[in-house]
Amino acid sequence: MIYIYRFLINIIILLSPLIILIRLIKKKEDIKRFKEKFSFFSKKRRRGKLIWFHAASVGELLSIISLIKKMEKNKKISQILVTTTTLTSSKLFDKFKFKKAVHQFFPIDNDSLTKKFLNYWKPSLAIFVESEIWPNMIRNLEKKSIKKILLNARISKKSYNRWKLLGTFSKDLFKSFDLTMPQNTESKVYLNKLKVKKIKFLGNLKFAQNDFFYNNPNYIFKKFIKTKKLWCALSTHPGEEGLCSSVQAQLLKKFKNLVLIIIPRHVERIKNLSRELSQFNLKQHIHSDNRSIHKNTKIYIVDTYGETNSFLNMCKIVFIGKSLTTDGGQNPLEAARHNCSILHGPNVSNFSEIYKFLNKERISYKINGHRQLYKKLEFLLANKKKSSKIKNRINKIGNNILTKNFKVIESLI
Repeated sequence: MIYIYRFLINIIILLSPLIILIRLIKKKEDIKRFKEKFSFFSKKRRRGKLIWFHAASVGELLSIISLIKKMEKNKKISQILVTTTTLTSSKLFDKFKFKKAVHQFFPIDNDSLTKKFLNYWKPSLAIFVESEIWPNMIRNLEKKSIKKILLNARISKKSYNRWKLLGTFSKDLFKSFDLTMPQNTESKVYLNKLKVKKIKFLGNLKFAQNDFFYNNPNYIFKKFIKTKKLWCALSTHPGEEGLCSSVQAQLLKKFKNLVLIIIPRHVERIKNLSRELSQFNLKQHIHSDNRSIHKNTKIYIVDTYGETNSFLNMCKIVFIGKSLTTDGGQNPLEAARHNCSILHGPNVSNFSEIYKFLNKERISYKINGHRQLYKKLEFLLANKKKSSKIKNRINKIGNNILTKNFKVIESLI
């Protein structure tokens, strides 16, 4: 199986110039840094002990920020390397201004590229976040006897069935981890079935994700929202913005000053999204447009990174995407910390235990389509008041989980 995998990776290497060109055109790659994916390094390796975290994208990166901050205080650690695969996550990383931590893009999982990566960085400990398991990298870490942790591991029934098809290949990969720390009980069950040798369940690190960036709204925006009611559609995927805009058009018959703030998961879709939403004949404004906001604006589209918390702080009701038209869901804890009421579709398998907790606390509500979304919004807009109770509970749970995870990882350094 490993030989088939390596063959497929080598085909990707051959096609990579075309793939990179397409991604550059779509603004999904950094023209100055894409070479890092071929193990050309833009940062220097310091002398001393280096700890390496690999997180796929924004969600995984945010879940380990508090942990990285604690690890920076450890005098044994000279440097912390954080790798991700997406441009959005690299831009987010830069906002934190770490002292010891540096960012690089994860190399293509080719045997020679991963060897070059490890020979340069020489990590003392490699920590993979959630479900980031790359066979060539894992095998080369194994050859160098570098300890490996699968942190906040997430294995759903769907992904377990895929791994199961690979038989001993997948079991050998999972067994190579020195420690696996699942984020929920479902993942723990499936990891046991994959014969993972050492499992320690300490809770979901996403509860410890409490670092917020607030960009103060400019004077024009502050003036615009002064007399408005707001609700937000967050981390939306194709199809969900149209549904929310249709609901917005209906709600405006009752709430004349209502504004829908849309924060799509992928901002490169903004132009097509704006054209798509024009069918509803509602006045739009794009956030990066510095011109004055028309007083009749009913849909406000955010096309920048790192400002989500500023908008959540102003909204009291949030619909969270990737839950109606596609499967998996998005992390709702960020919105919960802002004491927002959360609406979501039925497809939240990646965060099922978090949603169960929030549903029980009557913070989040499942809706199955247009009618239910309208009805719940109508009720909440008329009645909702913000409370700080849930924020305090989440922070208490998160700090406890963070401390336990930190102690376990620190013992392996």
